[in-house]
Amino acid sequence: MQLRQRFLALQSALDAHQPLWRASPFYERRPVWCAHWPALAEAALGLDEAQFEHLSDNGEALQAWLTPLLPVATRLEALCDLPALPPRDLPPAGDQFNWHIPQRKREQIEAFAAHGPAAGAPLLEWCAGKGHLGRRLALSDGQPVSSVEIDPTLCEHAAHLAARADIQQTVLCADALEAGARRHVRDHTVLALHACGELHRTLVRHAATDGAHSYRIAPCCYYRGAQAGYHPLNRDADLPLDGHTLRLAVTETVTATPRIRRRLARDQAWKLGFIALRNALLGDAIRPFRPVPPTWLTGEFADYGRFLAAREGLPLPDTVDWAHWLAIGEQRRGEVRRLELIRHAFRRGLEMWLVLDVALGLEEAGFTVRVGTFCDRALTPRNLLVLAER
Repeated sequence: MQLRQRFLALQSALDAHQPLWRASPFYERRPVWCAHWPALAEAALGLDEAQFEHLSDNGEALQAWLTPLLPVATRLEALCDLPALPPRDLPPAGDQFNWHIPQRKREQIEAFAAHGPAAGAPLLEWCAGKGHLGRRLALSDGQPVSSVEIDPTLCEHAAHLAARADIQQTVLCADALEAGARRHVRDHTVLALHACGELHRTLVRHAATDGAHSYRIAPCCYYRGAQAGYHPLNRDADLPLDGHTLRLAVTETVTATPRIRRRLARDQAWKLGFIALRNALLGDAIRPFRPVPPTWLTGEFADYGRFLAAREGLPLPDTVDWAHWLAIGEQRRGEVRRLELIRHAFRRGLEMWLVLDVALGLEEAGFTVRVGTFCDRALTPRNLLVLAER
């Protein structure tokens, strides 16, 4: 299937099922879709904990469970099925490359570097951090590398590591969103491994005039820079999105440790317990929930609730049964997780739509484009790579 065909088919499927993936059960106790797909809602809410954990951790099992209840799930799975891009053998980087690189990051860099052709032009690493990816490809492809990074501390680290490894690397301390940074793109192979949101989209918006030799983009954090609305990159995109909705595409936690998962579970239960208390006092309504300072999550639930009530001007009764509201929060978390299973059936489809929007934007700018995976999703869920050559 051609990229545009796949894009339009995904857009049609997502558009026809918007109620299922736009509504967040975190904010809406029973999203509107529950009334229109009652059997689906009943099946989700009826899952016991063992069944739920099995479906959460096993994509094939979830697909089999969903298919008779939600036939579009099979269609989405087929539309999201892209082959791995062909890898190439890279020469060993040597011990000096591994300095200061966590293992998972190192494996992602190796996979990204191996699943694209040898660079035929000088390299430009976009949003480079410490410049690890640029150094790796400079070693393997024999090209000079420049690295664009906004953080002065990371720029210092990149320059130090390049000198230590005796690699020709120019570190450019600049804001990738400013027009001046894009003058470095011309005649370069541009590398963007998990450049967030508008940081990768700005490359595509100006690809027709910036004069790059080629692009290698693995998008990430699609919601960044789109809080006020998503601005598509290709002429056929017609799916209204905002930053809140775009977060759905990056909700997977397959790389989270058990400790992090336990912490996230407790945090969500506390948030939902407070929201239930607030709604009991003020009436049910969808209200924003602003980020909470990490220090508020280090004490007891009662302290957390009082901090939030003070911040939001919520008058509390003289006595509050905090244990009761914590239990309500834990119960609500169970419901939210089960209803989110349905919403999550659309997250890879939404991500694929966003990545294909990048690909088609580059195609319209005059590039020949390929899209595929560069690693297993257990290494990183953001494993889609766009290769664009003139």
